[in-house]
Amino acid sequence: METTFRKRTSKATVKVVPRPETLNKELMLGGIIQGLAVTMRHFFQNVAREKPEVTINYPEERLKYPLRNRGLHRLMHREDDSVRCVACMCCPTACPAHCITIVAEETGNGNEKRPAIFEIDELRCIVCGLCVEACPCDAIRMDTGEHMHVVDRRDDAILGKVDLMKRGISSTAVQGGEPNWQERVKTVPDPRFR
Repeated sequence: METTFRKRTSKATVKVVPRPETLNKELMLGGIIQGLAVTMRHFFQNVAREKPEVTINYPEERLKYPLRNRGLHRLMHREDDSVRCVACMCCPTACPAHCITIVAEETGNGNEKRPAIFEIDELRCIVCGLCVEACPCDAIRMDTGEHMHVVDRRDDAILGKVDLMKRGISSTAVQGGEPNWQERVKTVPDPRFR
């Protein structure tokens, strides 16, 4: 079974049509003049402005952050100054950047565990706050109001359990929720139905 190929001898013709270019387009004067006009307009608007623009000298002066600002992580304490985390693995599961590492250990109590290792790689963290929302026992928060500090080496940006607990305070949250919340809800009228 032999196959033979034939060459086609037909040729397509291409017609080149020259475009008439103007001197303005060749020298790009129109674009340059438009750009300079925009620059000069902004310059004179800023010079003639009555109220000067506010500039903050950042390291020395800082703006007040909003209440929902997400800063560095911190681990909350219990009344006996132990870590509030029960190593349920909700925060590393919810983290899209996979920057949280928890290794659980037994506490001696058969109902509860605690983290032997709790590390957060702040360089990988995308500051989404999903770990805070996923935590069922209010163990992790991001309300420190601090930014990640500059580091020279990558491993300096990995914050361990001790570093995270230094920023934390004793949590006032009630585990299991607020008792008798149904009565409080019944007494407070809903503003939507007024």
